[in-house]
Amino acid sequence: MSGCEPGLRVLRSGPLALLQDEGRFGVRRLGVTQGGPADIHAWAWANRMAGNAWGAAALEVTLGGLVLQAERDLRLAVCGADLNATLDDAVLPLWRDVSVRRGQVVRFAQPASGLRAYLAVAGGFQAEPVLGSVACVVREGLGGHDGNGSPLAEDDVLMVSKSGGRRAEGQCAWRDVPPDYTAVPSLALIPGAQIAEFDGPSLYAAFHQPWRINERADRMGVRLCGPVLHCRLDRMISEGLGLGAVQVPPDGQPIALLNDRQTIGGYPRLGALEPLACARLAQCMPGSEVRLRAVSAEEAQAEYRRFFKSVTEGDLNAG
Repeated sequence: MSGCEPGLRVLRSGPLALLQDEGRFGVRRLGVTQGGPADIHAWAWANRMAGNAWGAAALEVTLGGLVLQAERDLRLAVCGADLNATLDDAVLPLWRDVSVRRGQVVRFAQPASGLRAYLAVAGGFQAEPVLGSVACVVREGLGGHDGNGSPLAEDDVLMVSKSGGRRAEGQCAWRDVPPDYTAVPSLALIPGAQIAEFDGPSLYAAFHQPWRINERADRMGVRLCGPVLHCRLDRMISEGLGLGAVQVPPDGQPIALLNDRQTIGGYPRLGALEPLACARLAQCMPGSEVRLRAVSAEEAQAEYRRFFKSVTEGDLNAG
């Protein structure tokens, strides 16, 4: 690829490390899912810290174990989960930009809090787009650093832009308290078309009792364990599924669908988690507790606009 050069080499791949831009849109009619960062909040701030425009490709690192060596001098930022990251033998600061010299090694160890960290480099990672995006969807074999939906493997090389970032180094750091991924999150849910088909006790329980994250949780969806929800609908024609759709199958245990979800589904839905709630859910460990709270579409839109403005303010390339 012209305009780019080797940036980081994989010394050890870890459980799952994927290249993700904002996602693949306009292709669900083809049965192709969205992809993109499971935690859009941490992904966006990592890019912001590195001086990149909204949409730049960053690395999603799940559960740690990844070891990278710099092939050139770089400026990078890591946001999201605390995976005990180090730069050589020193702690790698999170939620700020950091200078890395050629030959230095970045290591992600076991999670201290959260599941997914996002590593962005100044100028962004570069790869050939597939259907308009480099977002890596392993199940569909699309995107990623090689175009085939492959997670990073040992000796892979991530390409970066030669141009670097658009801001002088050392000028961007998180100015607030970082997210506490150990706290019990209250996930905002916009009630959906079938919510009136659930009986009263089920609706009360859904929003007033805790849910536990099942071990069956990945980039496709997260199963919630708790009170059994009862719906009067015994069958439905399949409908399109958006990010955060909360389906309730016959066993009464909801499934919150994330970035790599299927494109249609026939289970009734409580509604949809708003994007920042999906981001927070993506950082929850199996066995941890979450709660649901109902919000209006207007409230969810206002919250997302505030987030988007804060992370793109002054960014002329934001879409």
